[in-house]
Amino acid sequence: MASSTNTDSAAATGQQPPVAIICVGMAGSGKTTFMQRINAHLYQQHQSHPTTSSPPYVLNLDPAVRSVPFDSNIDIRDSVNYKEVMKQYNLGPNGGILTSLNLFSTKIDQVMGILEKRCLPQQQLASSEDKTLLPTHILIDTPGQIEVFVWSASGSILLSSLASTFPTVVAYVIDTPRTTENTSTFMSNMLYAISILYKTKLPMILVFNKTDVKDESEAVYWMRDFESFQAALRAEEESEAREGGGYMGSLLNSMSLVLEEFYNALSVVGVSSMTGQGVDKFFDAVEEKRKEFEKDYKPELERRRKEAEEQKAQLREQEVSRMMKDMRVSSKAKGTGKYATAPEKEEPETVSDAEAMDDEDEDDNAQGLVERDEEEFDEDAIFEEGLKARYEAAMQDKRGGPAATVRTADYIKNSQR
Repeated sequence: MASSTNTDSAAATGQQPPVAIICVGMAGSGKTTFMQRINAHLYQQHQSHPTTSSPPYVLNLDPAVRSVPFDSNIDIRDSVNYKEVMKQYNLGPNGGILTSLNLFSTKIDQVMGILEKRCLPQQQLASSEDKTLLPTHILIDTPGQIEVFVWSASGSILLSSLASTFPTVVAYVIDTPRTTENTSTFMSNMLYAISILYKTKLPMILVFNKTDVKDESEAVYWMRDFESFQAALRAEEESEAREGGGYMGSLLNSMSLVLEEFYNALSVVGVSSMTGQGVDKFFDAVEEKRKEFEKDYKPELERRRKEAEEQKAQLREQEVSRMMKDMRVSSKAKGTGKYATAPEKEEPETVSDAEAMDDEDEDDNAQGLVERDEEEFDEDAIFEEGLKARYEAAMQDKRGGPAATVRTADYIKNSQR
């Protein structure tokens, strides 16, 4: 509920909450350079229009990078020493990055507290004289080992925490020259993009980087028209006889047909991180994805959060009912006195349970474990006293002596044993 309160506070000031841009991409795709370019672009806008724009808030989540070409407001390297993690846990490079992210994710509540304090205004400050503009964008750089961040538990924690508070967009950076070298490399990138989209369940922008080296039009053409991709695939098969070409050609041809709907749902932007070409179009696409997040993704996130809260409430109720049941059973077992009431037996749930309970009752009766009630003991005592009195009176009339009466009564009593 804190995130919705902070969002309402931002709306009260007349300023939208900042959009979080998470940059992911294969190693060597120019992801960090792209981060530097969009960071510089936002700073340039702030310098040109200081009253209407603000600098971004930057996070670096790559623990293994030696230096970055931009200043970070929050840097994972300030909290976790990547080399020390490798030494202490005897890990390799990828294991060290994963463990560093796991350690950093334990502080996610502190990170989110800082982001909310710096990027979302408090409601009481809406009428103050301080009209400092808050950041409109939060830029997050991730490790080059994309699978370490996207498919790890720490990555899911970071993404879900950001998406629960800020509109979040995933920018998937693609190396354009390498992607358009052959159709198999292109299809591999597309499959990775669709897997990230369905794993994160967040709006995505495909950023074809390095357009100063190779234009992105060919890759976009392959995405929009599957017939052109099939033509390029046939041309490759004819020009080079590669091993397993028939199998690969059939697979790529089928995948191009399957992914046609996926392509139509994606925003595609060509960007040159070196020259800055296409950066304006990228931020236009970010604004469109912000609206898409508010319209489609945010209700889904709230629905999943509500379901999780309901499941937690049901588990709590089950635990409470189980605890109360155990308390009732233990209180019934603590009876006192000679003729303490036996605890009530639970109702059998199945036929086999009922038969087992009947067998136990028969065994108890056979062994004489069933105790008599107090009234049965009183009737025996009264009968014995009455019989003794009657014989005592009769013997006194016949023989006239109390000694005979006592002997006769003892004889009768002993004969009944």
